Order: sequence, then C-alpha cells, then structure tokens
Amino acid sequence: MALDLNALAVFAKVVELESFTAAADALKLSKSMVSRQISDLEDEMKVRLLNRTTRKLSVTEAGAVVYARAARIVMEAHEAERDANCIEGAVRGKLRINAPMSFGISELGPVMPKFMARYPELVVDLALSDRRVDLMEEGFDVSMRISTLDDSSLIARQLAPVRLVLVGSPDYFKEHGVPRHPNDLKAHRFVLYSLRSRPELMEFRDPGGKPVEVDVKGSFYCNNADAMQGILRAGQAMCLAPMFLCADALRDGGLVSVLDEWEPEPLTLHVIYPHTQHLSAKVRAFVDFAVEEFGPGKARWLLDAGPREKKKK
Repeated sequence: MALDLNALAVFAKVVELESFTAAADALKLSKSMVSRQISDLEDEMKVRLLNRTTRKLSVTEAGAVVYARAARIVMEAHEAERDANCIEGAVRGKLRINAPMSFGISELGPVMPKFMARYPELVVDLALSDRRVDLMEEGFDVSMRISTLDDSSLIARQLAPVRLVLVGSPDYFKEHGVPRHPNDLKAHRFVLYSLRSRPELMEFRDPGGKPVEVDVKGSFYCNNADAMQGILRAGQAMCLAPMFLCADALRDGGLVSVLDEWEPEPLTLHVIYPHTQHLSAKVRAFVDFAVEEFGPGKARWLLDAGPREKKKK
C-alpha cells in the first residue's frame, strides 16, 4: 500500500489545529478538499482516524498513532526542503541531542560552545538522561551512547573505546585489603550501575589476553555514575568505572586503582542517529563534530591519568 503523503500532511494539520476549517485556511485548501483527503486516507488505511460531530473533533486511538508518525514525516519533509534550499555547508534549524548524564556533563557539555560557535544559526536542545531513549518516538535527531547497539533501525558510528578501571578509596583498601586477582573481588563490596543488563558481572582479560569473568556483590546500586562518587570516596565500596569519570580522582589521590594488569573489557562510545536515505545537514554536522572531538586518538579522557601510566612514572 502506497499512502498519499499529501493526505497524511492534511491529516496532521487537522489534528494539530483541531479543526477542518482552520486546517483548510492554513493549507490554502477548501474545507471540502480537506474533508475528502481525510476520508480517502481513512478508506485507504481501512480505519477511522477522527470522530466528527457538529461540535467537536476528536482523534481515535488509531488516529493518535497515525498522527505521531505523520507529524514526524511532515517535519522531516520540511527539514529536507530547508536543507535542499540552503547554500552548501549551511547548518540551521533545531537539533535535538540525547546523551548520558555523566558523559554529557563532564565531556560533551564543555565542547558544545565550540560547536555552537561553528554553527550560529543552529538551535540545540541537549537532553541528558541515563535511560536508553527511543530516538524516533521521542523526536531526537541524534544520540551519544556508551553501550552496544541492538536497534537495526538506527545507524551507530563507533567513536572510541571507553576504558574502564577498578577503583576505590585509600581508606577502603586499608580496611578491606587490596585484591590481587579478579576472584578476590567476590569478597569485596561494590557500587554498581543498575542500568546494565547484568550489573554484578565483571569481565577482564589476564596479562596474556585470556578472558576472565567474575560475579561480585553490590552494596549500592544506582542509575547515575556521578551519584556513586560519594560512596566511593567515603571508603564504603569499590567500583568499575569509566576512566573519564575517575581520572581527576586518580590524579588527586581521592581514588586509587587496583588489578591494573587485568584489563577490564572496555565499553564503546557511539554517535547514533535514525536510518534515513539522506542525512540532514545539521545531523551530519554534529556527527562530524563528535568524530573530531571523541574519535580515535582524539579523546584525552580515554588515555590520560590511567593507572598504568601513573605507575610507569
């Protein structure tokens, strides 16, 4: 079935304005033409989209679902038209970005002024959240994720590995001892990131590269990495944390690393966007910027202040 996209656009405008007459005026069409477009669309989809009375117009349950998609299609069409009519290299409009809370605050936020200065006609809406959002349903243009990709409707560009390090406070190790082997971790208390599919599972590689898995005990679970810092610095638990979160604490001595010769399996930083035939200028601009700032060899937080580097000095 090939739907009439013009009819979808008319339907979206009727729902938006809650009126056939107002939609007709906005679209410069006759009211009868608007009514016919909606009727034809309902016939084509074999479902009622609107409830019509002399006093009120309301959307059916099916109509609400169709409207969500239709509104997105109309918006993308307008953006495509703007991009096509822009001079080459121009980036404008509104860009909605999603990113993890801690990464957004410590890493992405500080470089955004550079991005905004480069594209002064662009309006950016940056939403920070540790939950995995649905880009299409929630209207995001692009997302940064530190995880694996399991949605085939999205395109993920790998930027760089996110190095993990096993850390705790000096007071914690003074009281509970320093682990010498991953199996020793079973006797320790941990702060664990609750949004992982298996928070208690830790994966390492021994000095020869052989994989080693160990299950640990969580004493504190949290869905935000920054909120874990207090428990760590108070000496109440250990944590397997991304380097970008603990580099400063390693430098100032608030945290120390252990089992440095056992390499934790790294995570991966991706920039993700919906699968479209033609990438909009604004999304392409941000993807290129993300590669520039966080691509291989560019992200200093992946390499700086690591435990191995510190011990070699």
